Amino acid sequence: MQHWLVIDLEATTEEGGWPVTDMEIIEIGACVVNANGHEVAYFQRVVRPTRRPHLTHFCRQLTHITQVDVDAAAPLGIVWAQFEHWLLAHQPLLAGWVSWGDYDRRQLEQEWRTHGLSSYLSQVPHLNLKQRFAEARQLPKPIGLKMALNLAGLQFQGQQHRALIDARNTARLLPLVLPVQSR
Repeated sequence: MQHWLVIDLEATTEEGGWPVTDMEIIEIGACVVNANGHEVAYFQRVVRPTRRPHLTHFCRQLTHITQVDVDAAAPLGIVWAQFEHWLLAHQPLLAGWVSWGDYDRRQLEQEWRTHGLSSYLSQVPHLNLKQRFAEARQLPKPIGLKMALNLAGLQFQGQQHRALIDARNTARLLPLVLPVQSR
């Protein structure tokens, strides 16, 4: 049975948002799920930003990640090496990786370039589940994760804008979008 890696990132930001080029990852949450959406393994780390090390008030309020959390965290280069090591055990079964929207993919690609990192993820297909969910439900445009869960008859579980929790909630929608292809 094939597995999927579901990733969510939290990043530095300000009210109104910043361009991806100005944002830095402050949390990585990922889970490996089987075709039924059941979690097989998970990864979660807070990351210390380097260009803008002080989180804005808006960012702290949105993510519930504190300045103490990021100050105590390792920088992305170290955390990404931990992530790739963790991912190694799951690579043989991975059909690809998933995120809710395209932001996470773009942010990762930018961070890989900025920090000179390589990733197994660049070698496997990425699935924008937000877009695929909208297509599967014949929605006029993609919707947010919480609204998609509600539309599917599910409730968001946990604190929004925490990477692992968002990844786990995204994973709950995966079997609804890919019921045949991923089995």
